[in-house]
Amino acid sequence: MEKGKGKATGPIRLLLVDDEVGYVDVLKKRMARRGIEVTAAINGTAGIQALRRQPFDVAVLDLKMEDLDGIEVLKIFKKMDPDMPVIMLTGHGSEQSAREGMALGAFDYLTKPCDLAELIEKIEQAVERRR
Repeated sequence: MEKGKGKATGPIRLLLVDDEVGYVDVLKKRMARRGIEVTAAINGTAGIQALRRQPFDVAVLDLKMEDLDGIEVLKIFKKMDPDMPVIMLTGHGSEQSAREGMALGAFDYLTKPCDLAELIEKIEQAVERRR
């Protein structure tokens, strides 16, 4: 199976929600090179609006954002699309919040800054489980 591709169902559609614009831009470019379609949202509200417009295979969600806490966004995502896997990104020292996210149905979490290969592996595992 080609990296970044699902079972004959086209590229992975990823919703990336993070308020660090530079980080989002870099991730979006690097993932696009691997065949992952990224829709970026620079805050929780924009992430919720994006999910209202179209379905995604997986979401990567930052825990600490200006407008809405990542845990709140996770709860809303789980109501909107209970089967969509959500991978939480957390800064050092907030692993407790990430564990709370896991208890609320997050697929997994990674500590920022995370290794791109590790993040892509988690995304592929999450999508594989969903499909």
